Amino acid sequence: MRCLLAATIGLTMSLAGVAEAGQAFDVIRARGTIVCGVNQGVAGFSTPDSRGDYRGLDADFCRALAAAVFGDPAKVRFVPTSSQNRFTMLQSGEIDVLARNATQTLQRDTALGLNMAGVNFYDGQGFMVRRSLNITSARQLDGATVCIQPGTTSELNIADYFRANSMRFTPVLIERPDEFVGAYNSGRCDAMTQDASQLASYRATAVQNPNDHILLPERISKEPLGPMVRHGDDQWFDVVKWVLTGMIEAEELGITQANVDQRLRDPNPVVQRLLGVTPGFGRALGLDERWLFNAIKAVGNYGESFERNLGSGSAIGLPRGQNDLWTRGGLMYALPLR
Repeated sequence: MRCLLAATIGLTMSLAGVAEAGQAFDVIRARGTIVCGVNQGVAGFSTPDSRGDYRGLDADFCRALAAAVFGDPAKVRFVPTSSQNRFTMLQSGEIDVLARNATQTLQRDTALGLNMAGVNFYDGQGFMVRRSLNITSARQLDGATVCIQPGTTSELNIADYFRANSMRFTPVLIERPDEFVGAYNSGRCDAMTQDASQLASYRATAVQNPNDHILLPERISKEPLGPMVRHGDDQWFDVVKWVLTGMIEAEELGITQANVDQRLRDPNPVVQRLLGVTPGFGRALGLDERWLFNAIKAVGNYGESFERNLGSGSAIGLPRGQNDLWTRGGLMYALPLR
């Protein structure tokens, strides 16, 4: 009897899962627009330009999603989120996907009910200080006042780091990015701590006299950043995950925004599958067979987006480092599209 009851419960749960599958994706398609939660403004990741259009690595990914789903990169609505409300907005359905340089952690996966769709930037928490302080290591920050954004992994990381090294610090908690940088500029804190990529962004675009500030060499945490969706809709999760891995795979194969039309004639069977010449993968995702072709045509491959927004073609000027392809010593490794 217990076996029969267990089997009945299992079947009920399985059928419930089937009923829920695709629900969010159906809503998105019926609406005709993807609602993408982004940062309130971090250059290189997502920040509005002079016309109010969001630019950056995360903004590019949102447009790639819209191109894959609708064939049109403009069919996305950007919603700025704060470190305090980003996860509740995703949980409540106010946004469809969070593409906001958010760290993927066990608690966010389990307790918050969020699915991580992959990593689009490997980062680590660092510190920025004024060069005039003559500080060359985070170990010299004992007794310092440090600006921190609340609701981030930075709060726990810095507490752990200072405790482990028997050091003290005074936190200055400020949520809004502009006020956060403003507090540092005004001298309210000796140092600011955040993901190193964001510190590099602030140094290049927001602090006074960038050469007067340095990023200390230590990285006190691992911060794998990437898009997130809610638990409960595997089809939408699959779309987000495979668009990201498809952009990485396109870079591996040398498929670019400029040559993607010509590559339709490439005899390589992997390229033919990726670009929809050989059908099947679009149908498996519930998309047009040209889903990845459209995404690459709209924003380019992962490397193109990185260089344009964060790398040598940007004001940030970050080296690829661990965000380079695995074939060049980095960590970017596409899942097999087959």
